[in-house]
Amino acid sequence: MKKSQRGVTLSGLLVAGVFIAMVAVLGLKVVPDVIDYYKAVQAIKAVSRDTGAKGGTVGDIRKAFDRYASIDNIDSIKGADLDVTKEGNDIVLSFAYTKRIPLFGNVSLLIDFEGSTAK
Repeated sequence: MKKSQRGVTLSGLLVAGVFIAMVAVLGLKVVPDVIDYYKAVQAIKAVSRDTGAKGGTVGDIRKAFDRYASIDNIDSIKGADLDVTKEGNDIVLSFAYTKRIPLFGNVSLLIDFEGSTAK
């Protein structure tokens, strides 16, 4: 009576390990930029909610963002990169930028980030 064996072969284990390692490296390279984007979105929402910014000039709004950016260590955009518009009585702040993340050799990942306070 022959029993069938079950389990993972060594080659299958190596292939799965390489795949998991590649996904982990990709995650470690992408996650800091995604976190920076979400911090920038939170900062523009905080600036737009700020009561001083509603009556302020475009320069005041950009300076307020720069203060938030220095506190939260946001390096991806500066206050000068913000587009400030007014829709009705609301101030709308928006930004867009592209981030190139080198993976290996001459292979890179290109991500387009954009954020806005418009609802």
